[in-house]
Amino acid sequence: MDPLDVDARWADAALAIELLAIDPWLAGGVVFKAWPGPVRDQVCAWVTATVSGPVLRLPLHITDDRLLGGLALTQTLQRGEVVLEKGLLGQADGGVLLVPMAERLPTNLTALLAAALDQGQLTIERDGVGGLFPCRVGVVALDEGLEDEATPVALSERLAMHVDLREVTPRSEPSRQPDATRVVAARARLAKVEVADALVEVLCQAALALGVPSVRSPLLAVAIARAHAALEGRVAVEEDDVAVAARLVLGPRATRLPESAPAPDDAANDSPPPPDDERDGADDDGGPGDEGPDVSTAEVVLAAARSAIPPDVLELLTVGRAQRTGPRSTGKVGAARASTLGGRPAGNRAGVPQPGERLNVVETLRAAAPWQRLRRTDASSRRVEVRKDDLRVKRFVQRTESVVIFCVDASGSSALQRLAEAKGAVEQVLGDCYVRRDHVALVAFRGSLATLVLPPTRSLARARKCLAELAGGGGTPMAAGIDAATGLALEARRRGRSPLVVMMTDGRANVGRPGSHGLSPQEEALRSARLLRAQQVRALFLDTSPRPRPQARALALEMGARYLPLPHLDARVVSSQVQGLTEAK
Repeated sequence: MDPLDVDARWADAALAIELLAIDPWLAGGVVFKAWPGPVRDQVCAWVTATVSGPVLRLPLHITDDRLLGGLALTQTLQRGEVVLEKGLLGQADGGVLLVPMAERLPTNLTALLAAALDQGQLTIERDGVGGLFPCRVGVVALDEGLEDEATPVALSERLAMHVDLREVTPRSEPSRQPDATRVVAARARLAKVEVADALVEVLCQAALALGVPSVRSPLLAVAIARAHAALEGRVAVEEDDVAVAARLVLGPRATRLPESAPAPDDAANDSPPPPDDERDGADDDGGPGDEGPDVSTAEVVLAAARSAIPPDVLELLTVGRAQRTGPRSTGKVGAARASTLGGRPAGNRAGVPQPGERLNVVETLRAAAPWQRLRRTDASSRRVEVRKDDLRVKRFVQRTESVVIFCVDASGSSALQRLAEAKGAVEQVLGDCYVRRDHVALVAFRGSLATLVLPPTRSLARARKCLAELAGGGGTPMAAGIDAATGLALEARRRGRSPLVVMMTDGRANVGRPGSHGLSPQEEALRSARLLRAQQVRALFLDTSPRPRPQARALALEMGARYLPLPHLDARVVSSQVQGLTEAK
């Protein structure tokens, strides 16, 4: 990366922290894209040294009561009256929350942070008590995600500034650091700063030109422009302040390039001169500046915003190939299921613990604490009276391992038509399964029987080798293939895993099982499909024939599988369908 660009990135990071520190809640916060290491540590050190309020770190595993606050159990039991305590959000009032690994922020924490940023206060209604705490906080989201991972949109759109430091090397030295003295002076000046309507209109037009979808973004840009003016010692927003806001707020959110403005000579030739009466009256009420934004200011703002668009995104926008990223992988595997023995905590339930369940002592005391004054007959007694209605049982959620069983038709008809394309689709899905840490297995059926080519494994190299060596030819023993996949799925379920069967065939069966009792091969295949559905095994049916066939659709229906004709799909769509089924509950 060019040294000048590195200096510019460091300067933007320092400036963003200064603007945030003036009023963290009004700015919302900053999204720093940075890899773990010295660069990210430097940013955190700057935030701690510049922000005058508390700077607290948000653990991703934090519970709701620790984040929101609620009943202070010890003080309530000691005093015999309800005492509320602040959670992490309330403790951070006037300061900043540092959110590491923001790209993996759970949905429930994202919603709570978004509500706090919107309201500036925290309403607690839990444990039979209620309270209101101020919560004017800013958020510094440290995004360490790869290309297909990003900070949740519900949070990132509320954080005004986005700074990308991923290309900044640890050896680079910042040429500028945040100045806490300037921040203190700007904080006292911020309330006096005014912004003209024409400059607000410039920011709104720039947002439209850049294709920024959120209405919130121009409002955040105005707030950053006011903060920058206060930082520079001004009480009125000027063109430079608006340009900085466009670079830090609008540019990183751009989804398209702004249309180029016509050259001055072309504009003069294309438009007729105004009538004399309009020219004469242009200066009557303060000049043309009152009628709309200055053209030169709008161009400066767009140029500043364009400079903040990442080069790779700029290239994609130029050729018109920018695409939204699909659902990101969150590392989840298997289906979620309730558990009483262990797993991720999932709250509590009221009731008496059953055999194998665990009593949550703290939550039980928390439920009983508000009623102690009414229950005590002796005012001097310190004994805690717990009743049956106060009992709380721990609840957990376990996410089981997932096994994706590929049942591939390697018969002569498929080998001559679509076996190569089916292998390509399986190859893509295998790679994605490896990323999600799913187990994969491969069953192939041809001739007169089905063969377990690959037992459940996480070895991507082994799976690819078996797939490459898979040969085609012979008849289509469809029933045998479905039976083999069903048996493997049931075995995986006995081991505590969540099976998913992916059938890849054209749906035409021509070889039956020995002793078929007069049933045709197709009827045997339908019977085997019904048995698979009776075991409640999730399935995906990929029709590999050149044209979708009714036999394949009928098999998928009897199997209870999601039917997808492969000729109308690509490998990425197939992979997303598999991922959706493996993560289904």
